[in-house]
Amino acid sequence: MKTRLVLLFALLFGGGSLLAQTTKQPAAPGKAAPGKSAPGKTEPAKEEFKIEGTTLNRADGTFLGLTLQDGKFKLSFHDQEKKPMPVNVLRAVARWPNVHGPGQNRTVLTPAGDGTFLLGAQFVRPPLSFKLFLTLVAAEDGESTENYTVDFRG
Repeated sequence: MKTRLVLLFALLFGGGSLLAQTTKQPAAPGKAAPGKSAPGKTEPAKEEFKIEGTTLNRADGTFLGLTLQDGKFKLSFHDQEKKPMPVNVLRAVARWPNVHGPGQNRTVLTPAGDGTFLLGAQFVRPPLSFKLFLTLVAAEDGESTENYTVDFRG
């Protein structure tokens, strides 16, 4: 029994130190070390845009950002590089279950602000954990629509 215990301690403490030791490989001449740029060469700083809230991918390669602004749904529109872009739909309709009673809550999101987002009209009451159904209406005739289902966590 003592032999097993001693062997177990030897493996735990002796083997762990071997795993922790690593050797660094020197970089090849003329090449930069991994994670570092070569001397004399500077890469242009590419600005990375971040979409707030829940990000939804659209079929055309653009993105939507869904958040709450002052307790109302805000749906922002972003291009392929995640930069804000003008709204390209007429409106959106959102519906979610009413946890405080029977039925569902609904709101229409219309263009607002600088024209890069849609804003809902109804206040969203907590708890902010539910399945949200979102429909974007792109044309006057109502034929061109996009539908999304989001597990919303506000």
